[in-house]
Amino acid sequence: MFSQIEIDLQILDSNLKKMAGPRHPILYAAAEHLFQTGGKKIRPTLVLLVAKATNKEKKLKNEHRRLAEITEIIHTASLLHDDVIDDCTTRRGLGSVNNKFSNKIAILAGDFLFAQSSWYLANLNNLEVVKIISKVITDFAEGEVSQGLTSFDTSISIDNYTNKSFYKTASLIASSCKASTILNHADSLTQNAFYNYGKHIGLAFQIIDDILDITGQSKTLGKPAGLDLKNGNLTAPLLFALNESSILYKLVEREFSQKGDLEYAIKLIKSTSGIKQATDLAIEHTQTAIEHIKYYTKNSSIENLKSLSNLIINRIN
Repeated sequence: MFSQIEIDLQILDSNLKKMAGPRHPILYAAAEHLFQTGGKKIRPTLVLLVAKATNKEKKLKNEHRRLAEITEIIHTASLLHDDVIDDCTTRRGLGSVNNKFSNKIAILAGDFLFAQSSWYLANLNNLEVVKIISKVITDFAEGEVSQGLTSFDTSISIDNYTNKSFYKTASLIASSCKASTILNHADSLTQNAFYNYGKHIGLAFQIIDDILDITGQSKTLGKPAGLDLKNGNLTAPLLFALNESSILYKLVEREFSQKGDLEYAIKLIKSTSGIKQATDLAIEHTQTAIEHIKYYTKNSSIENLKSLSNLIINRIN
């Protein structure tokens, strides 16, 4: 489906693996370990597709390629920090950096990647892009703090959950889509349209991730199943399920402290309509995303951006 940017994504992979260089052997080893394991590359894919969709010549600039790298670097840095916070031992099917090295190395490697992304960002020489992408790193921190303050809090609403999901996931996707249009000197209407496309695709992506945390297997997820639940991160499937199960409230309020609580909670969620309601919410966000770009000239990039919504939803099938 994305054959038009396949070579660009291969070059991106190669550049990411070379990034840290021999000057920082431990940081290089830590970053390389995570980059070697691949990943979905959803963020750079979106940057490149939006770049082609909003450029009359449908060509990529070097700045777009660099922006794609920046978004993946920022995302990877956030994963390194997340794994320390969540005490996650596997990532993308391999031992996480904090498990393979140490928490200290994982945090320093994450800091290094954030710094490297800032350096690359500054060298784009586009103040507007610098401002919008820099804000994302603040959003990450805000999302983590919000999540930490609401652990095991059954009173949080779907709106609270959506706001947190925006800060943790959708902000980077939305901002990088907008930044890609800015590099093409697009007008403000186009910038906002693709920002909103990215925002709703990002929210849908996070909701599906949260569903998979409940329904998926550790082998296919590349990380332990039920990890969000275990850490008190109450996501859409659980929040919807709480409306149908009083027992779930008790399990959450005692923080799954008794043997078998977590497994029982997952079983209860699956027995309710929580997963279906969460899936419907994700579909609603993908449909809203498509609405924002439906008036743009049809080309293969626009069609791929629309098809991406189906790809996201189909991850749970």
